[in-house]
Amino acid sequence: GGLGMPCAGREAERFLHEQPGTGNPYAEDALLRNYLRRHLPPEVHEEVSQDLEKFGNRLRTEIQPLAWECVLNPPVFRPYGAWGQRLDHIITCPAWKRMKEIAAEEGLIAEAYERRYSNWSRVHQAIKLYLFSSFSGGFNCPLAMTDGAAKVIESLGIPGSLKNVFDHLTSRDPKKFWTSGQWMTERKGGSDVANGTETLARKQPDGTYHLYGFKWFTSAADSDVTLTLARIADAHGHVKQGSGGLSLFFLKVQDEDGKLNNIQVQRLKDKLGTRQMATAELWLDGAKAELISAEGRGVASISNMLNITRIHNVIGAVASMRRMISLSREYALRRVAFGKLLKDHPLHMQTIARMEVQTRGAFLLLMEIVRLLGLVETNLANEQDQLLLRLLIPVAKLYTGKQASAVVVEAMECFGGQGYMEDTGLPVIVRDALVLSIWEGTTNILSLDVLRSLAKSQGQGMTVFISTVQRKMESASSTEKLEGAVKLVQEAVRLVQSAGSKGAATMEMAARDLSYSLARIYAGALLIEHAAQPDSSSMDVSTAQRWCNQELCPVSTELKNGSYDAEAAFLDSCLVYDGSPVAHSKL
Repeated sequence: GGLGMPCAGREAERFLHEQPGTGNPYAEDALLRNYLRRHLPPEVHEEVSQDLEKFGNRLRTEIQPLAWECVLNPPVFRPYGAWGQRLDHIITCPAWKRMKEIAAEEGLIAEAYERRYSNWSRVHQAIKLYLFSSFSGGFNCPLAMTDGAAKVIESLGIPGSLKNVFDHLTSRDPKKFWTSGQWMTERKGGSDVANGTETLARKQPDGTYHLYGFKWFTSAADSDVTLTLARIADAHGHVKQGSGGLSLFFLKVQDEDGKLNNIQVQRLKDKLGTRQMATAELWLDGAKAELISAEGRGVASISNMLNITRIHNVIGAVASMRRMISLSREYALRRVAFGKLLKDHPLHMQTIARMEVQTRGAFLLLMEIVRLLGLVETNLANEQDQLLLRLLIPVAKLYTGKQASAVVVEAMECFGGQGYMEDTGLPVIVRDALVLSIWEGTTNILSLDVLRSLAKSQGQGMTVFISTVQRKMESASSTEKLEGAVKLVQEAVRLVQSAGSKGAATMEMAARDLSYSLARIYAGALLIEHAAQPDSSSMDVSTAQRWCNQELCPVSTELKNGSYDAEAAFLDSCLVYDGSPVAHSKL
C-alpha cells in the first residue's frame, strides 16, 4: 500500500524524537543539596531548602517560558520617531520586563544585603542565582551589575545621597526595584581602563558633574542607573592620565519623565550571544552625574563591583555546564541509537561523566568563594580568609570561564545534529556561555591579576593557599580510597610552590598556567574534602579521584620544558607571524 508511490506523492514523514525535559533543578542537583545539608546550620538549611524547592518549581512553570520569549524577541533600537524627532528608544519585550519583576520578588539581589542568615545569606543568594541563570533569558547579566553597584555603595558606607539608590537596588518590590549598568569599556581599551578611558567630567556650580565621552560597550543599556569612570577636568580643561586620574560616578539613565540623561544611543551591538540583552554604544553629551569616590580613586572604588561581577560570571559558567549536562543525561534515557539507549553505550556515558567531574569541581570552587565572601561581609573573616578570597576570585573566574566553553560544546554533541538546531534552544546556551571567558576580564588579564594578588601580599597569599589546601585534605587521611588523590595534590602543591618563586619576567609568561594550576589544585582539595565526609557516596570518591588524575600543575611541566624563557618568547612571536614578511621585519 503506497510503497511504490514516488517520494513527492507521499506525505512527508516526520522526524520525531522525544524532547529532553528536566524537573525541578534544585531537586535534581544531588551535589548542591548535599553541600547545603553539610554546611548550613540546621535551622537555616530547613528554610533555605524550602525556598529553593519552591523557586525550582517556579523556574520550570513560569520562568523558563519567559526565557524563551526573551530569545525570540530580542531588544530593538528605535532611533527616530515617525516625524524625525530623536527618540533613542531601546525596546525590550514584556517577558524581559517580567524577569525584572521576578528578580525583585525572589530577592535575587536583596537576599545578600538583608543578611537574614548572617554569613550564609550570600550562599543562599548565589544558589538562587545559580538555579536562575540558565532560565533567566539573559537577565542574569543586569543582576550581576546591580549586585556590584549595591556592593560599591555599601562599601562607601551608603552615603546619604545614595541611600535611596541603594534601597531601590536591593528592593523586593517590583515597582521600586532598579537595575544598574557598569559603563567602563571605551574605544581605546577594554580591560585597560587606566589608559583607555577618555570620558571627561566637568564640575558644575551645584556640585554635580556633566560627563562627556563615548562608551563603546554598555551591557544592559536599558538599566535604570549606572556606575561609570571618568577623568575630572580642571578649570583649564586638563586631566590627569593613568589610573590615578580616574574617578567613579553614579548617574541615572533617564529623568523622571523618561527622557535620557543627555545620552545618545549610537546602536545596539550585534553579538554572537546574549542577544536577549541590550548592549549598546552610548554618547554621553553632558550626562548629569554624581561623584561617589574620592577624586582619582575610581579604580579602587569600583574594584568591589568587579569582584561581585566576576563571582556572577563564575555562577553563570557553572550553571551553563550543569544545564547542558542535565539535558544530556535526560536525553540519554530517551534516545535510541544502534539498537539501544544512549545510556547503555559506555563511551557515551564516559563522555558525560567526564563533563560531570569538571562541573562538580567548578561548583565547589564557586561555593568556596561565596562562603568566604559571606564571612567577609559579616566581619567574620580573618586575614587569611580575605587573602584567600582575593586570590580565588580571579582564579575561579578565569578557569570556570574556560571550563564552560569546553563543556557546553562537548555536551552539544550529545544531541547529535539536534544540538545544532536553533529551535531546540541548545545553541543559545552554547553562545551565551562563550562570552564567559571574556566578560569581566579575559583569561590572560585575570592571570596577570592573580600575579598582582600574590605580589601585593608579599607571598602571604600563596602561603595561605597552600596551608588551606593541606588543611582541607586532613579529613581524608584515614580514607584509603582517597590516598592516591591526596598524594597527587600534595605533589602538585610542592611543584606550584617552587614554580611561584621564579623571576617577574618568567612569572608573567607563566601566569596563565600558574592560574590553571591553582584552580585545579584547590578544586581537587575541595573534592577530596567533600568525599572524605562520613555521609559521602562512592560517586564523591570517584569524582575526587578522577579530578586529581588530570595534570594538576601544568605550570611545572612547562617550566621544565623551558616554555617561559626569553628564547621561548622570541620563538612564540616567530611562530605566530611565520609567513608574514611585514611582521618579521619588526621582530
